[in-house]
Amino acid sequence: MTRPLLIKNGHLIDPARGLDETGSIFLADGRIAWVGGGKTPPTDYNIIDAGGLIVCAGFIDLHCHLREPGYEEKETIATGTRAAARGGFTTVCCMPNTDPPLDNQATIDYVKSTAASQGAVRVLPIGTITKGGQGRELAEMAEMSEAGAVAFSDDGCWVDDSRLMRQAMEYSQAFNRPVISHCQDAALSEDGQMNEGITATRLGLRGIPAAAEEIAVARDIALAELSGCRLHIAHISTASSVELIRRAKDRGIRISCEVTPHHLTLTEERVMGYDTNAKINPPLRTAGDINALINGLNDGVIDIIATDHAPHTENDKLCEFALAPFGMSGLETALGSLMGLVHDGKLPLGLLISKLTTAPAGIIGPDFGRLGTLKEGAAADITIINPDHEWTVDASQFASKGRNTPLAASHLKGRVMATIYNGKLAYKDASIKAGEAND
Repeated sequence: MTRPLLIKNGHLIDPARGLDETGSIFLADGRIAWVGGGKTPPTDYNIIDAGGLIVCAGFIDLHCHLREPGYEEKETIATGTRAAARGGFTTVCCMPNTDPPLDNQATIDYVKSTAASQGAVRVLPIGTITKGGQGRELAEMAEMSEAGAVAFSDDGCWVDDSRLMRQAMEYSQAFNRPVISHCQDAALSEDGQMNEGITATRLGLRGIPAAAEEIAVARDIALAELSGCRLHIAHISTASSVELIRRAKDRGIRISCEVTPHHLTLTEERVMGYDTNAKINPPLRTAGDINALINGLNDGVIDIIATDHAPHTENDKLCEFALAPFGMSGLETALGSLMGLVHDGKLPLGLLISKLTTAPAGIIGPDFGRLGTLKEGAAADITIINPDHEWTVDASQFASKGRNTPLAASHLKGRVMATIYNGKLAYKDASIKAGEAND
């Protein structure tokens, strides 16, 4: 049995409750027993001194790739969840484009059982919209929902058959699960390698126009309005996508969306030198797009931040740019990247924490109401942060198998010091003071 844990003297931030104060938290039996001060824990417990550090609910990542089953050379559930813990994430929702895809009860059960035995944090599987993620026939959504799928997505591909997507949206309402759409028109983006624009022309690379995303966003908004379903737009990257979603929300459409740390902090210029680690889908865009995305976060149009962690082997990326796969490893650098926006005054700290905790918990749904908050009785999932810790990204030290990051050797300010999942330490930096009550 896990010993109770007292986290004392921390700067407690919980946007779900409007909490922003110095105090302590006591964890017991996998739950938050009490929050605040002036209480004496029972004997026989451990202590973490969080003096000078921020204590918040464990981060929730609504969009990551754990690669298992089928691509274990890139990542496994074990390595991916260890990387998540280092990044402060206590819950990760894994996308279904594995081999075989997560399109039936058996594959959903496999992910859940493997995570239960090998995972360092909570894993919630996402099922496909269509069989095999091929966009031709609806997958067994009812069966997967019953098995524990928390959403449906053909991530990596857009369901371009509008009739089929409408059926999926209508069907999903029976299970109160969101449909997550990877909005990118394949005909417009085919063979594209990076953002369409001057930089792509300079490098001689075929571009992916912003319109490829925006056309798909507009269609899915129209279908969401028609069906009344809960639609979630994955990794938006353009200024016009923000405006389309803003207008949809103004009309009362049930829509939410996410943005990644890399689309908030990196521009297409990172591709200069043909850095395959900066080859992302959707591609890194312009400074103007970044400003629109940040504004969208601040005014509530963009609901959450998700990593789209996409690990690859070193050999996958050591090739000609056009042959390299899309994606970057992002779990372990997410907070450090995002804290740069806080330090630059572009994003309030409390808002950032809400986009990583209570907001994604709300999108997953009421079944997970005990996540994303420091409320008494909530899950004992805690992230402890040093907002001023300066460090240099060393991809060779990642817990993830994926070392594919354009941030290698970058200097970041802000780091996760400890992650507690279900009342137990999943990760702890060597500088954190921890011990038994009588130490």
